[in-house]
Amino acid sequence: MTGVAVLLALLSSVLWGTADFLGGSASRRLPVASVLGVNQLVALVGLVPLAVVLGALDEDRAYVLPAVLAGLIGMTSLAAFYRALATGTMGVVAPIAALGVVVPVAAGLLSGEQPTPVQVGGIVLAVIGVVLASGPELSGRGRGGLAPLVLAGLAAVGFGAVLVLVAEGSSQGSVQSVVMVLLTMRLTSVVVLTVLLLALARRRGLETGVRRGDLPVLAAIGLFDVGANGAYALASQSDLISVTAVLASLYPVVTVLLARRFHVERLARIQLAGVAGALVGVALLAGG
Repeated sequence: MTGVAVLLALLSSVLWGTADFLGGSASRRLPVASVLGVNQLVALVGLVPLAVVLGALDEDRAYVLPAVLAGLIGMTSLAAFYRALATGTMGVVAPIAALGVVVPVAAGLLSGEQPTPVQVGGIVLAVIGVVLASGPELSGRGRGGLAPLVLAGLAAVGFGAVLVLVAEGSSQGSVQSVVMVLLTMRLTSVVVLTVLLLALARRRGLETGVRRGDLPVLAAIGLFDVGANGAYALASQSDLISVTAVLASLYPVVTVLLARRFHVERLARIQLAGVAGALVGVALLAGG
């Protein structure tokens, strides 16, 4: 079972990293609201039968408020992240957004928890890594200038807040409660994005920018997102949560590699060292 949990955690990283790359790439040619609208709808459609099969619809409704908040914050954060990926250097943006893991650590500190030496080391290493990786962007010489870094930072804070809210909403510790939190998050996103897309369609004369040829990629993003969430939810049920958390937190590696392969992104050596440092810092934070 331990080996299965590790494989599931690695699978979640691959799926999340691929979804982020595809979402950022799609946002370079399509409105972010359209990209989000389709993939969130696909994710919702995928979660509904899962909830029915697991009998999750009968779960206690204590998850509703945190899940709705997580849906709103997550949708906004994902929009900022996709925009950052679309306008900036993916190899720099992805590790910055992954630093959202700092938020639940900070929440733990405020509640009286003490960070482990490993987590303290992770914070220091991650901050140094981000500074090194972001050098050209901070000076305005990188792709997109400073704006993608600011958006990635906002996305990181939002992603971290979502982690806290999801943990609160699924505090009953069952797979069913996790599924219902995720389903409610997607339902919230779909409702809000539908309103935004209708407004966009009215302004553009029923033109949202999405063509039939775009649908397979947008659907894949939603399916990968659902698959990643499901894989991680199952992996987190094991007794190796520290290991699975570290493995699942490495999803930016996949985004960076895909950007290097398909967008031919090239980073300076000091930036590569910074990206590596940020990723190791994230892993230490998640596993500490």
